Amino acid sequence: MTGTPAPYTTRTVVGEQDLAACFLVRKDVFVGEQDVPEEIEYDEYDAVALHVIAVAADGSALGTGRLLHGPVAAARTGGDPAVGSLGRLAVTKEARGLGVGAALVRAIEDAARELGLDAVELHAQTHALGFYERLGYVAYGPEFPDAGIPHQAMRRALRG
Repeated sequence: MTGTPAPYTTRTVVGEQDLAACFLVRKDVFVGEQDVPEEIEYDEYDAVALHVIAVAADGSALGTGRLLHGPVAAARTGGDPAVGSLGRLAVTKEARGLGVGAALVRAIEDAARELGLDAVELHAQTHALGFYERLGYVAYGPEFPDAGIPHQAMRRALRG
């Protein structure tokens, strides 16, 4: 019996072409669909983040996410250098429901483990809390607005 090839793969971004594809997905999802102002979608952290991408068999980008680590993450995660910050997770409209978002989160967590991190935090849009909870994240703290969208802080331990 022959296996069906995966409809997509995830990987760490390599090169400017991958990064440009990530930015295009983010523009389509956050700027185009969610009306996030383009000038706040891209920031200084993009240059130092570890980016991941989900790519279809034909090479088209299906989704992306990023991991901040080290001092830039500590500023977002209460000062703990052992905690990474997952963000900018976006999946194209056409790829939703295929498991791309979960695969991207797991790829980011794998990268965080390779960097020696103990946990990952994120700021989830409140409509996505259930998605992250199914992946083992636990919400904490009050709800807050980010780019005019309600968010909730969440964390998942990677060890123990």
